[in-house]
Amino acid sequence: MIELSAGQEMVLPTEGGVLRMGLGWDKNPSAGPFSSGVRDVDLDASAVEFGGGQLFDLAFYNNRTTRDGSVVHLGDNTTGSGEGDDETITVDLARVHRQIDTIFLLVTSYQGHSLEWVANAYCRVVDEHDVELARITLTLGVPETGVVMARVSRDGDGWRLRAVAEGIAVTLPTESGLKLKRFL
Repeated sequence: MIELSAGQEMVLPTEGGVLRMGLGWDKNPSAGPFSSGVRDVDLDASAVEFGGGQLFDLAFYNNRTTRDGSVVHLGDNTTGSGEGDDETITVDLARVHRQIDTIFLLVTSYQGHSLEWVANAYCRVVDEHDVELARITLTLGVPETGVVMARVSRDGDGWRLRAVAEGIAVTLPTESGLKLKRFL
């Protein structure tokens, strides 16, 4: 396993070509109806596709599959409770439309909480054999409501994963198009 820091990148294995993004988090202990009354934090994993600098498609809790079927969101966890990955997205790189050159792995706070309310947030990328290729840990409180965790981009006939780990002010993945352009 390789833990990437912001700005670091790696070439993804070309055999198989199926990746899984796992998002995990814990709520802030002072949140929730039985503590301070602050609502539980609902983070959402999303994949946002670009081609030629233009937003092409996305997969998230309310649009679970891209039109080409290459990216699938496997379900929404609204509290971060439970062990392991709380939300998962699969990306079949061999099925991605040829005109798509970039896929952003994005995390947003549905209810608009800043990510300072979240503990132990991580994004990990594993292959089809469940081998962890990379883990990106969000170690500092982020005052924004979203974070670009990683960018997956075409690299010749293959793909490259770059850790971004930078906050952006979005609560819904459908708002992210213009704000993600600066990371292209």
